[in-house]
Amino acid sequence: MLLEIIATCVDDAITAEKNGADRLELITAITEGGLTPGIGLVEEVVKAVQIPVHVMVRPHSRSFVYNEHDIATMIAEVKAIRKAGAAGVVLGMLTPERKIDEVSLVKMLEWTGDMQVTFHRAFDELEDQFEGLRTLQKYPSVTRVLTSGGPQPAPQAIPRIRELVEQTAGSELKILAGNGLKWEIIHDFIDQTGVSEVHFGSAVRYGRSGLKPIDPVELRSLADSLHQ
Repeated sequence: MLLEIIATCVDDAITAEKNGADRLELITAITEGGLTPGIGLVEEVVKAVQIPVHVMVRPHSRSFVYNEHDIATMIAEVKAIRKAGAAGVVLGMLTPERKIDEVSLVKMLEWTGDMQVTFHRAFDELEDQFEGLRTLQKYPSVTRVLTSGGPQPAPQAIPRIRELVEQTAGSELKILAGNGLKWEIIHDFIDQTGVSEVHFGSAVRYGRSGLKPIDPVELRSLADSLHQ
């Protein structure tokens, strides 16, 4: 089981790596669902840890429908993130009709190089998630989908997440489950959904607050349990 942990600063990244995280999602503005961090932070985190660092590319939190200026900004961020040595980027874009914006996605993928690409929880706003999966499976650069199975927390969408896992079986596209996961229920959740990767944010922080540091004891307990 692969454990991805949200990091918002260098200290988060170091604590996460020391206490069992397999991969980082590096963001800023955690209370807004995550925005693109400054390139200085990206460079320092990549230097500070050995585990893969996947960096959020999201220019604002208004919506996932982006105009040409937004896309130009995101491309510039992808170029800088790639140069900094990050292992991946986390992005997503929709049309006003709540479908994947393939035109913009293709423009982004021209610049991701050999970085892994995660399509983030914009996926949970799609009108048809199964159509969305079929769209993403056309692009080998997109290696995973971060999803809670819809707008609700992941534990409330177990049947849908199971369906998404089954839909991607045998393909290169992985389902990364996140949003609302807690260590108390994680094994039942994994058993019922069949996911191979899970994503934790607030639940491994002091007071389970996104604005608090990572709790090393909480994270180590979760990591040891998942890696047994």
